[in-house]
Amino acid sequence: MDDQTRLELEAAAFRRLVAHLRERTDVQNIDMMNLAGFCRNCLSRWYQEAAAEKGIEMSKEEGREFVYGMPYTEWRDRYQTEASDAQKAAFAQNAPAHD
Repeated sequence: MDDQTRLELEAAAFRRLVAHLRERTDVQNIDMMNLAGFCRNCLSRWYQEAAAEKGIEMSKEEGREFVYGMPYTEWRDRYQTEASDAQKAAFAQNAPAHD
C-alpha cells in the first residue's frame, strides 16, 4: 500500500471514530478511560497536538469542539452524568500514565 492510500484510510477511520463517539452520548468519558485508557478529551488533545506539530494554532476548546461536535460545555451539560464511586475508584486505580 502506498503512503497516500494509507493516509487516506487512517483519516477515514479517524473520522468514523469521531462520528461514532459523537453518536454514543450514553458512553461516559470515565467509562472510556477505565476500559480503554483514553476518552474524548484525550482524543481532542491529540488532535490539538497534531495541529501544533503542523504549526496550526488550536485552542483546547477548539480541539474539544471538533471531537464533541459542539462546545464541550454544551456536551457536558446535555450528556455528562456524575461518576459513581465505583467509576471513580476504578479510574484512580487504573489511571493511564499520560495526561
